[in-house]
Amino acid sequence: MAYEVKGVVARSKGAPVTVETILVPDPGPGEAVVDVQACGVCATDLHYREGGISDDFPFLLGHEAAGLVSAIGDGVTNVAVGDYVVLNWRAVCGRCRACLRGEPQYCFDTHNAAQKMTLTDGTVLSPALGIGAFVEKTLVHSGQCTKIDPEAPATAAGLLGCGVMAGAGAAMNTGAVRRGESVAVFGCGGVGDAAIAGAKLAGATTIVAVDVEDRKLEWARRFGATHTVNSRETDPVAAIKALTGGFGVDVAIDAVGHPQVFDQAFYARDLAGRLVMVGVPTPDMRIELPAIDVFGRGGAIKPSWYGGCLPSRDFPLLIDLYLQGRFPLDEFVSEAVGLDDVEEAFDNLRRGEVLRSVVVLDK
Repeated sequence: MAYEVKGVVARSKGAPVTVETILVPDPGPGEAVVDVQACGVCATDLHYREGGISDDFPFLLGHEAAGLVSAIGDGVTNVAVGDYVVLNWRAVCGRCRACLRGEPQYCFDTHNAAQKMTLTDGTVLSPALGIGAFVEKTLVHSGQCTKIDPEAPATAAGLLGCGVMAGAGAAMNTGAVRRGESVAVFGCGGVGDAAIAGAKLAGATTIVAVDVEDRKLEWARRFGATHTVNSRETDPVAAIKALTGGFGVDVAIDAVGHPQVFDQAFYARDLAGRLVMVGVPTPDMRIELPAIDVFGRGGAIKPSWYGGCLPSRDFPLLIDLYLQGRFPLDEFVSEAVGLDDVEEAFDNLRRGEVLRSVVVLDK
C-alpha cells in the first residue's frame, strides 16, 4: 500500500515549485523508505527546476537529506528499520569496471530505486539525483542510505549528501591536499567553502579564497581561508602568485564551473600543481587553452565527481570529525525553512544571501 505524503514538485521548466501529494510505494527488493527529517536546498535542485539537468519533468526535488529508515524491502542487509542515515546518489554496484578495479568511488552503474514515486493521478515523478527528498518520505535504493551517528542533527548531517561532500572531497580526495601545501579556491558558496574547510582539515597552510562578493569572502574566512581576493577588483592570478612567492598554489579548485574561472585556476597553479574542477558547467561551455601551456605547466587537471567520495567511508568519518568539533557543518546552515518555503529559498540562493537553506520536515 502506497504512502501519501507531501512533497515539492517542479512541474515544468522555470515554473514555481508546488507542494503536492506524493504516492510512495512500499519498498521492493533492495529498496528502503526513509522518513526525511531535513534536506538542504542545493543549486542542483534549482538547475532541475530550470531545465538545466534534463527535460524529464515533473521532478520531485531535494537530495541533500538525512532521516530515519522506516521500511526496507527483501534482501536489504546494509540498513535496518530505525537506522539514522544520510542519503547519497552514489550507491555503488560492486560489479562495474571501476568497482572491480578497486575504485568504487568512480562507480559507473550506481543504483536507484526500481519503483517510481508518483502524483495522485499516476504521473511518474523524476526524483532529483535519484533521491527526491523535499518530501516527508522518499523511496531509494538501500545502497543510497549511509548509516551515521544519531548524535548529529539532521540539519547539518544531510548536507554531506551533496554540496559539502563535493567541496570537502574536491580538496581531500580529488586534490589530495597534503600538510603544508597551498590551496586556492575559486567561488565561495557552499561547495567552495566546504573545499576550504577540507583543505584546512588536510593541513594546508595557505588557503586563498577567491570570489566577486566581499560577503562570501567573509564567509570563507570562517571556514579557514587565510587570505581573500575579490576577483572583481584584483587579478586573482597575480594576487595568488604574490601570496605564494611568485610560484602559484599547489592545488587550485574551481568551485564555479565557468571557463573564465577555470582559466584563472589553471594559471594560478605552481608548476606541477593540481587543478580540480568541482563547479558544474553548462553543456554549451567550452575551455580553450594553449596546448603548449597544458604540456609545459605539467601537473594534473582533474574533474571531481561527488568529491571523489565513497559514502560508506567518508560520511561517517566527517560526521565523527563534526561531533569532535573539527569540521564545521553547522556553519553551512543559514536558515531553516518548511516545504512551503522552497521557492523563496531558491530566490535567496540565487541572490547569494545564504550558504544553505535547510528544509526541516516538522516545520
